[in-house]
Amino acid sequence: MSELPPLQVDEDELALLTDLYQLTMTQAYWKEAMDGVATFSLFFRRLPSERRFMLACGQQHAAARLSRLHFGDTALSRLADTGLFEAGFLDWLANWRFEGDIWTLPEGTPVFANEPLMEVEAPIAQAQLLESLAMNLVQLETVLASKAVRIVMAARGRPVVDFGMRRMHGTDAAVRGVRAYRAAGLSGTSNVLGGLRHDLALNGTMAHSYVLAHDSEREAFLAFARHYPGTTLLVDTHDTLEGVQKVIELLREEPALAVKAIRLDSGDLGELARGSRRLLDDAGHDEVQIVASSGLDETQIEALLEAGAPIDAFGVGTQMGVSADAPVIDLSYKLVAYAGEPRVKHSPGKINLPCPKQVYRRRDDQGRYLGDVIALRDEPIAAGEPLLCPLVKAGRLIEAEMARADEARERVADALSRFPADVRRFAPGKSDYPITLSPGLERLQSRT
Repeated sequence: MSELPPLQVDEDELALLTDLYQLTMTQAYWKEAMDGVATFSLFFRRLPSERRFMLACGQQHAAARLSRLHFGDTALSRLADTGLFEAGFLDWLANWRFEGDIWTLPEGTPVFANEPLMEVEAPIAQAQLLESLAMNLVQLETVLASKAVRIVMAARGRPVVDFGMRRMHGTDAAVRGVRAYRAAGLSGTSNVLGGLRHDLALNGTMAHSYVLAHDSEREAFLAFARHYPGTTLLVDTHDTLEGVQKVIELLREEPALAVKAIRLDSGDLGELARGSRRLLDDAGHDEVQIVASSGLDETQIEALLEAGAPIDAFGVGTQMGVSADAPVIDLSYKLVAYAGEPRVKHSPGKINLPCPKQVYRRRDDQGRYLGDVIALRDEPIAAGEPLLCPLVKAGRLIEAEMARADEARERVADALSRFPADVRRFAPGKSDYPITLSPGLERLQSRT
């Protein structure tokens, strides 16, 4: 029997997770002795029509991984087998290490079009090799965090739990997605590996199959509540309100039973939540909460709460797990300077801003955000908080600058409270939050 391929990429083969042309271009740079310092900028040119901002996530994690990238013996052997690379170049790759600088936005920074999430400065053959992997790492977590934070905002402080692993795009997305969800403010996940790896609380209830496997719904509820005091019981396998009534009867017959919540997973969630709340309250069980799930997204959650549905928490799966309404951003990794000279792509609709940059976020006297200025990195700007910070210097990770997951979570909550309400709206359309170019960058952009 042949050996099964691994589910995830091993550290020793991570350098091979790239597009072929990154390696063929790098070999060409090596052959031409091109070793000038290049700056590459990672950004997107336009927001998805369904988003008014993106939540930058994964760029610091990516920078840390990229700073440790290397070509091991197995990777070099497999490259040699392709017949595309010269022996001298493979010897060069064997000693290849990233020796440049990487600047990033902190994890959990709201970001807008043309603002760099990351900038890489290194000899061009080093910086070029990072492109495909950097984009892959940042794309996933930014997309998922940007969807998740909308759901958190819609829930208005109520807990939101990730139920999406089963329909996410692969095991890597399912595990790394939990990291993005924690930054966005989710309270828990049903994904055991993701929760344990990224320190997000594990939450779960039961499946309909557990109820169906027992001779009666009552028997299933009783057994599960005895096994797991303080559990949540799924009440919609047959008739939802009858299921709630059975929970009430069990609590009356066995007062020692501890049931924390009931879960609604089908039907008219608003109407069923109101009916369930009446039954529970009339029976004296106002302590039992109501959790809702079933294909929810931010617009449905907002509508439920606007209508006064007495729902205490939400479980959200597929819509968040694949960011169904905006599953991709137009992320680019473009050369913006080489050997001290600005570089600009002029293709229609794909123009980029030249040179190393900094982003300044301006505030008023009350700390509310007024707008962003994209500037040249060494250009003096009178007002605003600089957002990009050096995370890797001369190939070495600056550990003190790494944003831990809890810090990212706090940063997100704080930043969103400072933006105008227009930025936080769910409806498609552009916000009026101003993004401007500094005088120096505007002059250089016009000249180049």
